[in-house]
Amino acid sequence: MSTDFSAAGPGRRAVLGWLGGAAVAGAVVPGRRALAAAGPPRTAAGRVGAPPDRALPALAAAGRQFLAGRLRHTTVLQSFVFDERRGHVYALQVVAGGVRLAGERAAVSHAARVRRGDLCLNRLELDGSPAGYMYLKGFGHGGSIGLEESWDGVTLWTEWDANPASGYGRGLCRFRFTDGRVLSRTAPGLRTYRPLSGSTSNSPAVDPVHRRLLLRYKRRGVPHFALHDLDRFRAGLFRPLITFAQPGAHLGLPFQGMALHGISAYQLLGSAYGVGNAPSSGGNARLYRIDLRTGRSVWQQIDRTAPELSPREPEGLAVWRGGDAGLPRLCLGFTEGPAGGRSFRLYEKALN
Repeated sequence: MSTDFSAAGPGRRAVLGWLGGAAVAGAVVPGRRALAAAGPPRTAAGRVGAPPDRALPALAAAGRQFLAGRLRHTTVLQSFVFDERRGHVYALQVVAGGVRLAGERAAVSHAARVRRGDLCLNRLELDGSPAGYMYLKGFGHGGSIGLEESWDGVTLWTEWDANPASGYGRGLCRFRFTDGRVLSRTAPGLRTYRPLSGSTSNSPAVDPVHRRLLLRYKRRGVPHFALHDLDRFRAGLFRPLITFAQPGAHLGLPFQGMALHGISAYQLLGSAYGVGNAPSSGGNARLYRIDLRTGRSVWQQIDRTAPELSPREPEGLAVWRGGDAGLPRLCLGFTEGPAGGRSFRLYEKALN
């Protein structure tokens, strides 16, 4: 099922009612009351977390190793998300070269997999051991993944419909995990969405507690974020609460992940050690906290987590909502090991 309502949406009265009467002006829909309804981030015990504009000494500290492991293929980790209730980690990677999937006449090179947007979705236990996998053919690059909880399981959100010119998704989709399945972008029953016609590099992050979806996309080469009410997005109503240009895009660093928690979004930029990014520098990985009421970065720094890793490419960002003492944690992923034998490490730090 494909849903494309990029030219449609609720009327002005419906939108104003949804946003609690907030003004709608220009291309940006602030939606302050709707965001305020989500409230500041809270711990599992109900305590209010720190507001986004105060000093963040815990977030500024180097992360502590949370998990280390390997994925089904030797290609790098792209993104990850937690199913805390069932004790699983879902992680995306591009399919390695030389693999022949069901229905294919021959093995396919890694370069072709990148162009086609063929991904392997890994399911891991919290100790890093494998707990299943599936393949997503024609979906994208895997830059971010979201998870939505329900009483009978979880629904995963990923990019979808890879642009043959780049390998990045032109829309989003949601589906249930099925161990061993090869899922095509044209599979019947796949729930698909094209929130912005003509866009590419579509990636989702989901806050399952406050029912929000953060979309990152590029239009005419410029990266933006759009925050949506999750249930309205599912219904094909693509009127965002707020849209804004991606902070830090002028630095030219690769986008490596995002996470959503309450009134804040987090993004990770950076590249592996190499020319212009020597190991002696500690790396160029840069972490941001963004206030979703304004679309502005309220804090950012070069992140010094695990500078000893090699090649130390930042890969993925996610929130662990049931951390120590019930306090939410922000988890960062990094690549480790030589080409053809990549592993990954996840590090966590307090959000507040």
